[in-house]
Amino acid sequence: MPLQSSTVELIGLLAGTLTTLSFLPQAIKVMRERQTRAISLHMYVIFTLGVACWLLYGLLIGSPSVVLANAVTLLLAASVLVMKVRHG
Repeated sequence: MPLQSSTVELIGLLAGTLTTLSFLPQAIKVMRERQTRAISLHMYVIFTLGVACWLLYGLLIGSPSVVLANAVTLLLAASVLVMKVRHG
């Protein structure tokens, strides 16, 4: 029995919320402490580009859950990346 699209989208929203929330403490810590020495610049560049691709993918397939989760994560990841470059 196939799931309804609203159920699938709800699962996507839950998944996106949880993964974005898991990233939030690190982003807050970096922004508060302005300490990025332990963070890999290469990893954050790759991660931020990956999140940007997921956001584009969500836009192309018209998935609000993918778009929302990755838009928020992209803002957080880009903020950490900027901090890394400035205070690296």
